[in-house]
Amino acid sequence: MKFNKKILLYFCFLSCTSAYKGPKSDHFDGETFYNKYNHETKGLFTFLKWRFTSKKAPWPKWVENKLSSKPKERGDQGALTATFINHATVLIQMGKVNIITDPIFSNRTSPVSWAGPERVRNPGVSFKNLPPIDIILISHNHYDHLDLPTLRRLVQRDNPIILSGLGNGLLFKKEGFTNFKDMDWDDKITVKDTNITFLTAQHWSARGLTDRLKTLWGSFLIEKDNKKIYFAGDTGYGPHFQDIGRQYGPIELSLLPIGAYKPRWFMKYNHMDPEDAIQAHKDLQSKQSMAIHFGTFSLGDDGFEEPVNELSLALKANNISPSTFYAPDFGETIEIY
Repeated sequence: MKFNKKILLYFCFLSCTSAYKGPKSDHFDGETFYNKYNHETKGLFTFLKWRFTSKKAPWPKWVENKLSSKPKERGDQGALTATFINHATVLIQMGKVNIITDPIFSNRTSPVSWAGPERVRNPGVSFKNLPPIDIILISHNHYDHLDLPTLRRLVQRDNPIILSGLGNGLLFKKEGFTNFKDMDWDDKITVKDTNITFLTAQHWSARGLTDRLKTLWGSFLIEKDNKKIYFAGDTGYGPHFQDIGRQYGPIELSLLPIGAYKPRWFMKYNHMDPEDAIQAHKDLQSKQSMAIHFGTFSLGDDGFEEPVNELSLALKANNISPSTFYAPDFGETIEIY
């Protein structure tokens, strides 16, 4: 049975990394990390309840993209563009600096190549058409956001710096990567005249059964040439958006997830639905937002078209222009000058 294969995938073949060791803080108790506001976590039995009662809406076996983009090798000086590739993978070009978020070009979001959630469409930018990458942002260590096969290819080709939360460097070091930096919430780094701050998110981490909450998750603020981009990563809705908006807003462009949000009793804590994403857009004082985390892998019970359709309805209900919060085509580029 398909479900049994998934159970074996999750509980027999998942690999794990060594746990982070460091001083206690307001979000680390010396053993595990936890969220700033909502400390609720969904355990194994709750996960199994969802899997046994799941009623997935339809997804197609395959979808052909309308676009197949080949971005410029380097952006124009002072320009800001964002190209939606797939899932939470966005190519950000801020002047001459190329940044990619949670890159995944693999066929499956899984520790093995023969099972696990499978993509239903190609990336909007093929790997061969991807320009040289200077900076990789990894929001957390789940397989659909930290994809080792893709990272290996990028490291071998470009050797970009990889920025991620505390503890993920243990995995990168094990892989033989040398150009990376672990970051705590509110840590800042400057790379190629680009200021990057690691900020809060409401989520969790694990790559196996024994490393749950052992590495830190988060979001990123990117600042260059008096422009700001916010990458939310994977997150439920929470007061952290108001905090970030008050401290850093207004923001030129926010990348906000809208998919894998059903059933709400299970997903609400970890994943925003389109209505939540619109509230985050408001909290962040975002001038423009791009929807991400939809239409690539079936990871929740929501159907293939539901996130985009519900975003459209929620925008109308909130009197927000669709051009202000946009669900892009795969391979589409948003330009902000």
